[in-house]
Amino acid sequence: MASLTIRKLDEGVKTYLRLRSAKNRRSVEEEVRVILGELIEGREEPLTPFAVPSSAPIAQRSGALPEAGVTLIIGGGIAAYKSLDLIRRLKERRIEVRCVLTKAAQQFVTPLAVSALSHERVYSDLFDPQSEFDAGHIRLARECDLIVVAPATADLMAKMANGHADDLASAILLATNRKVLLAPAMNPLMWNNAATRRNVAQLQRDGMVLIGPNSGEMAEAGEAGVGRMSEAIEIATAAERLLRPPVPRPLAGKRVLITAGPTHEPIDPVRYIANRSSGKQGFAIAAAAQAAGAEVILVSGPVDLSDPPGVTVKHVESARQMLEQVQAALPADIAIFAAAVADWRVANEGVQKLKKTSAGMPPLQLVENPDILATISKLTDQRPPLVIGFAAETEHLIDNAKSKLARKGCDWIVANDVSPATGVMGGDRNTVHLISRKDNEIEVDSWPAMTKEQVAIELVAHVARSVTDKSLNDKAPEPAS
Repeated sequence: MASLTIRKLDEGVKTYLRLRSAKNRRSVEEEVRVILGELIEGREEPLTPFAVPSSAPIAQRSGALPEAGVTLIIGGGIAAYKSLDLIRRLKERRIEVRCVLTKAAQQFVTPLAVSALSHERVYSDLFDPQSEFDAGHIRLARECDLIVVAPATADLMAKMANGHADDLASAILLATNRKVLLAPAMNPLMWNNAATRRNVAQLQRDGMVLIGPNSGEMAEAGEAGVGRMSEAIEIATAAERLLRPPVPRPLAGKRVLITAGPTHEPIDPVRYIANRSSGKQGFAIAAAAQAAGAEVILVSGPVDLSDPPGVTVKHVESARQMLEQVQAALPADIAIFAAAVADWRVANEGVQKLKKTSAGMPPLQLVENPDILATISKLTDQRPPLVIGFAAETEHLIDNAKSKLARKGCDWIVANDVSPATGVMGGDRNTVHLISRKDNEIEVDSWPAMTKEQVAIELVAHVARSVTDKSLNDKAPEPAS
């Protein structure tokens, strides 16, 4: 249900709703939603599957783009018929549409047709008693992500340019703090009239975004020129671009190698040595790097996580297998070693399950596993320009991380405290410190506690800035002699 209409409320209830919504800085409609939500959450009996849908957003349940909301103002021109197709095109893009019809627009399209396509009530009257008791025009102006005016007639644009508010459409446009997209439509002579040109220039100075008009034949016989409203698909595309601007992809063209999770070092066919790493941090970094435009290869030990979309994932068990896959993935521009690799393995893995004997526990001789971070950091050929290691410590966090940075030969260390009390191992939050070198000095950048996804986004942002800075330095001209 996108909007609420509640009739036959007595004055006492209306006054209560107005006061409560004003106190909480919400519209009355939103306050009613909050009250209903509180009542539902406080129910003692369980809700049936048919009582209330899942509280997860539609986009989260389906994997689709998040929904956005548009207030569509339909002006009074023959091009108003295109607004019906525009509603459909917007909804195809998961954009919810609430429509406002001017008085003139109703001569071209009917409220019934608009409502049937938008699945919403249609608004047309500034003094509608069903919505204006709580300033409905203000809600239409602000309870949306974008206002689209299509067609934007010469008359409507003149009102906007001069601050008129004598009907619902112009009042909404004067009261909004949202971006406005205009799709002008009028006769070519009207479009080229000096008054219209002044109004258009003023609207653009005011921050309005225009699409069109296009050139073509007019409704009037024998008339052609610039003034034809853009097609519905063009307007919908422009609206989506404003609602969902392209995500920056600072790592486009870069190849990022990431390790994640624990390793399992077999003792026999049944038992193994492992640690408590969940792989969540490494997987979050892989997802963030992919979102930043990188080609991502993720080498993961055994985890109970779904592969991040768009990421090439190599699943391994042991440290030796992980090293093989890491080496096979080179060359790379950036390598981030977030895996909690087991330091030791059993020297002689049992071919059969080891049994208890009267002699007691069978001796387990441990040998050191290959050091993946140090191996890649010290390569003379195919070493990634930026190598980042992780230091999971339970004591002397910063000192141990600094020592690891020097010992391993990597560029950065991400240090985190994995003591049981922190809940980091297997948890969803992390507190990290970024250890790096600058001008032969070691710097420590301590970050606040964040979710592992937030840590990943912040780390990738640091990587992107570092890569950009290095690229600029590499291209910088040599000083003149």
